[in-house]
Amino acid sequence: MYLPRELISHLYTHLVRTHHAQSPAVVILVALETDALCACRILTALLKRDFIAHNIQPVSGYGDLARAGETQVQPMRTQNGGSGGTVICLGVGGLVDLSALLGLESADDSEDPTGGVEIWVIDARRPWNLNNVFGGSPSSTALVETDGNARARLPEVSLGRIHQNYWPGKGGIIVFDDGDIDEDLAAERTAFFALEQMPEIEDEGEESDCSSSGSDQEGASRPSKKRKSWSDVEENDESEDEDLRPRQRRRNSIDGSSSPSPTRPARRGLLLPSNKNALDSSNAFRSGSPSSRPSSPMPTKQPSPRTLRRRLLRMKRNHEAVFHAYYNLGASYSEPISSLLYSLAEELGREDNDLLWHAIVGVSSLELSGRGMTGIGIGNAIDSGAPGGWGGERGERIRQVLRDEVRRLNPPNPKDDARSEIARGEASGVIPTTARSPTDDSIRLSPEPRFLLIRHWSLYDSMLHSPYLAAKLHIWSDSGRKRLHKLLAKMGVSLTQCKQNYTHMDMDLKRSLRQKLLKYAPMYSLEGLVPPPATASHNREGWGFVRSWGWKACLSAVDVGVIIGALLEVGKKGFKSIDQDSGWDRNRGERSELVDEEGKLEGEEFVSRFWDAYDALENVESLKQALPTALHLHRAILRTGTSLLAKHQIRHLRAFRMAVVKEGPDVQLFTHPSALTKLALWVGEAIAEQEREKAVGKRGTPLVLADLHEARGVYVVVGVGGGGAVDWEARKERNERKAEKTKAKEAKKAEREKAKAEKKEAKRRKRAAAEEDGEDPEAEETSDEEESEDDGSDADSEDDEAVKRRGYGKNRFGNAFQEVVDETGARVRIDSFDHCVVEVKKEDLGRFLEALSERAVVG
Repeated sequence: MYLPRELISHLYTHLVRTHHAQSPAVVILVALETDALCACRILTALLKRDFIAHNIQPVSGYGDLARAGETQVQPMRTQNGGSGGTVICLGVGGLVDLSALLGLESADDSEDPTGGVEIWVIDARRPWNLNNVFGGSPSSTALVETDGNARARLPEVSLGRIHQNYWPGKGGIIVFDDGDIDEDLAAERTAFFALEQMPEIEDEGEESDCSSSGSDQEGASRPSKKRKSWSDVEENDESEDEDLRPRQRRRNSIDGSSSPSPTRPARRGLLLPSNKNALDSSNAFRSGSPSSRPSSPMPTKQPSPRTLRRRLLRMKRNHEAVFHAYYNLGASYSEPISSLLYSLAEELGREDNDLLWHAIVGVSSLELSGRGMTGIGIGNAIDSGAPGGWGGERGERIRQVLRDEVRRLNPPNPKDDARSEIARGEASGVIPTTARSPTDDSIRLSPEPRFLLIRHWSLYDSMLHSPYLAAKLHIWSDSGRKRLHKLLAKMGVSLTQCKQNYTHMDMDLKRSLRQKLLKYAPMYSLEGLVPPPATASHNREGWGFVRSWGWKACLSAVDVGVIIGALLEVGKKGFKSIDQDSGWDRNRGERSELVDEEGKLEGEEFVSRFWDAYDALENVESLKQALPTALHLHRAILRTGTSLLAKHQIRHLRAFRMAVVKEGPDVQLFTHPSALTKLALWVGEAIAEQEREKAVGKRGTPLVLADLHEARGVYVVVGVGGGGAVDWEARKERNERKAEKTKAKEAKKAEREKAKAEKKEAKRRKRAAAEEDGEDPEAEETSDEEESEDDGSDADSEDDEAVKRRGYGKNRFGNAFQEVVDETGARVRIDSFDHCVVEVKKEDLGRFLEALSERAVVG
């Protein structure tokens, strides 16, 4: 089931009304990522205000999620002696069938398999698992209820969609819709419930003689019957495959998909499908009388059972093909869940500065980690000046809503006059570095440049470690460093000045820095380095967010996102042991035995870091103490990325570029998937910029980056897209030019039509005396000209048609990884919620990458 956006507060309001002291605590399963952590902070603040007990359980991967199902979810079921309850998944479980993974299945169809446990799924990852979206309803809501007078009531759930009269607390899986289910999944909804109503039918070989005419393509695109997830890659559906002929066996082996293949929904009876031909043809079985009507001279020939069976199989394959196409679109990210939880707080009237700040940090974190509308990858928004992560028109709308919320909850102080603003430099666009007063805890808009941790670094180091500047200026080379020095020299900033801490720089230099960047950055193709000036039309579009904690600190949302990410990826004290070179020795060789081969101890370490980051979100002193960790991580990214590019260690394979990090002082640091992803984005952005300068293609080449985890004997592998996102600004300008061209063409056409009508009228008058009618060759020539112009316009719109294609540019590495595992049998562990991250055994990396090079990794 899914909860539409307009009813976002429906479930929470019912929870508040029905919760009491004896109710079981709400279980919150949280992914180890900044966006989910911020969403958890917003949710727990709401629960505390309503005095609802809750338990937070961090989850590092699918293994942890399955264990949480055994230890916390299953004991809540009524079948196991529990009393039901609520489980909230934040950034967890959107891609897999949660009823199977959490153990909420039952062999007895007469009882509710969920046992009164209600699962709320709030996840930004796509594609959705359709069993969670359209299935997952308890047995009590499957039928339309009637009261004692047999008067029909409106259904609480129809076609998986929850209505206003839905009464929660019955159990089931409920997905929170941010708007894309109602808008984009109409075909998948139709296919799901059509399959649910179909009778049980086996695909035997007797219909193979009729499949040659048109069903070969259907069979080729048909998904496998058994859903494959991370935990059952090697399982086979032996009970169904034993009766299949070799033809069907070959089809099933080809149809393996990287995404979870659609599972047939549970049947509600042997019902014929709602197909007009099938229903009409089934009327022959309703009457046992062989007599025909007097008005019908000849009885209508009824289709045979074999024909009906073929029709059902054809319909079944068509519906399964819809599922297969949806799961093969590739990965993407929708609205950040921290923004969705803030919408819940706003609907309840509970919004304040703290919750707004958590939502802003959560949205900023997706931009930092490259998670966008096309999955994890480099976005083309780098050229338009927008942040390179969660973007597009929808992302900009969300950021604009957050800016409006900042203005609403942080109105200007009437005591502040224009002179005080000028003194602080805000009028000239200087980024704030201090609070306005000792008690100032407000959130402000700031023209943040695309530098990294500029308030806590020198200007030079902040520019040097910026991924945007590194790609544009080629910082990894000596010529790139010289470009940076020339840019600073043109702005009139000496190296001595820019290498001291930014907060200690001369105030006059800081006031003029923004104007100098706006003037000189375009000379180096850095148009998006700083946001445009605030005007009536732009209204501070592209500006960032800054919050003050009195005289203690002043941090931007991007700064907090970087620090929280470093705490999750490195830990508070993890970087010290790496700097002391205790984990790597070039002459040591391979370890004699592997430690923690299954990754359980490492998962526990990741979970312990969650609590440090969770506390730091509301403790500014903890954030300041974790700053050295963030600085160390980004120094390592620059150091390792520069080494890979300068030493030409990037190999160009058929479908992607590939690099392996297996030695160096930072190799252990990048064994964390998120840290390795940031390194891959840094390298991928540099490669995309090189290819853009050489005009190699419209989209950059995807990148696969592997890092050796010596202690466990595996390679951590991540695949990122190569710039497949849509450049919305360029597309907008192109559409405006097309609109102007179309308007001019229509005006020209109207003039031709007018001239044509005048000519026809003149000829009609001329021929009226002779009463002759003939064809007009000039009109034919005009129509030919129009056809030629239309052909040219069709050629111009080819690029737009490619963009409109569903799944364009999406990250398909997760699908490709699964296909390679099924084909080669390589020992691969798929445990991350981001399916583009896997662990491959050290000995199997070669054949894994070789098979991967033949796959389509970007939509």
